[in-house]
Amino acid sequence: MAAKDVKTKLSFLPSGSTLHKISALMTLILLIFAFSFTSPAFLSVNNGLTVLLQTSVIGLLAIGMTMVIITGGIDLSVGSVLALSGVVTGLIIKAGMPVIPAMCLGVVAGAACGFVNGLVITKMRITPFVATLGMMMIARGLALQLTGATPISRLGEAFGKLGNGTFFRVVEMQANGFPKVIFPGIPYPAVLLLVMAIVGAFLLQKRQIGRHIFSVGSNEEAARLSGVNVNRTKIWAYTASGALAGLAGMVLMSRLVTVQPNEGVMYELDAIAASVIGGASLMGGVGSISGSMIGSFIIGVLRNGLNMAGTSAFIQQIIIGVVVIGAVYIDQFRNRK
Repeated sequence: MAAKDVKTKLSFLPSGSTLHKISALMTLILLIFAFSFTSPAFLSVNNGLTVLLQTSVIGLLAIGMTMVIITGGIDLSVGSVLALSGVVTGLIIKAGMPVIPAMCLGVVAGAACGFVNGLVITKMRITPFVATLGMMMIARGLALQLTGATPISRLGEAFGKLGNGTFFRVVEMQANGFPKVIFPGIPYPAVLLLVMAIVGAFLLQKRQIGRHIFSVGSNEEAARLSGVNVNRTKIWAYTASGALAGLAGMVLMSRLVTVQPNEGVMYELDAIAASVIGGASLMGGVGSISGSMIGSFIIGVLRNGLNMAGTSAFIQQIIIGVVVIGAVYIDQFRNRK
């Protein structure tokens, strides 16, 4: 193959579809506008912070999922890996290790699961769907086996700080001696999500690994001929997805102040939905972290608004399913065009 042909096949969109992101942002704004009429408390500061908390876990998972989808793959294991990482952390804390090192090891456990996913996909030549489906079952089984399917509680006050702590909380003491919360503060998970989104966007747009991820998803054979180590790039993407799933597990379990081995069920679908709604193409080669963050907030606002409107959880799943199908249809239409 001529060098010119290789270069032509390596064309990709490192920033994703701008038009798709704009339409997703407009959808988010319309949702906020619509739900503000259904409940007067929807636009309150407290509810806004609640949405940030609820979206933080989905957003962390979506960052890793976006990287995997851009390579042309999928990761169905992130929900189970989230639970396993939490279980590992809980057991290590129970064994006497301080909270922060234990959480770091929990994230490492998630990265290890992602690394195994990458190895199975690249070395054993198993499709990402089947490989990560297997890991989903393995990780969930391990989490349940290690805990006997029972929660791990009494992990100490320090364990709950990551999920429940805030920056800039303002409390005023009243004349009667009781405190009054002036500003509830910015949750730690929201700040963590912002930091990881910036790091993820920087890696995808400014670093060599990001260019390799896009090139592999755009045309794997052309990327290989141009000197890209395709296997290493895929392994990196899946390892990053596992690590972020582990980090999401730390946030979620910390919010609960209890390790629940059954947590994270169906979270992989939320992460995929957020990525696709934000413009990532399931065909590979297209996607962005900023778009996935918009997609995450669309799901978060949709769930929060429907909850406040008294909509049942089953109807919420139906609505989100319809939204995902619509986003995928738009993606396929865009590819055909």
